Amino acid sequence: MNAERIYKVVLGPHISEKAANSAEFGNQVVFKVATDATKLEIKKAVEKLFSVKVENVSTLNVKGKSKRNKYGLVRKSDWKKAYVRLADGQDIDFSSAE
Repeated sequence: MNAERIYKVVLGPHISEKAANSAEFGNQVVFKVATDATKLEIKKAVEKLFSVKVENVSTLNVKGKSKRNKYGLVRKSDWKKAYVRLADGQDIDFSSAE
């Protein structure tokens, strides 16, 4: 996997209450990823970007919601979410800037 693709696969962390619970109890981190990314690409990208060991990757496609505004019915775009389980003793700290 080339360096350009690594930065295009992982778009950023997904912060929510469910993501915080999975991080605390399941040693998982949730990322927003590219819609065409595979599990193997996500695993390699996270391992290279954050220097951690990844045990498992689970992905799911999130359907965009329909919203009503003054122009009529608008549909938000679909996106992909990845639950990345880290090996024991591994941790990703997003609050510290390097």
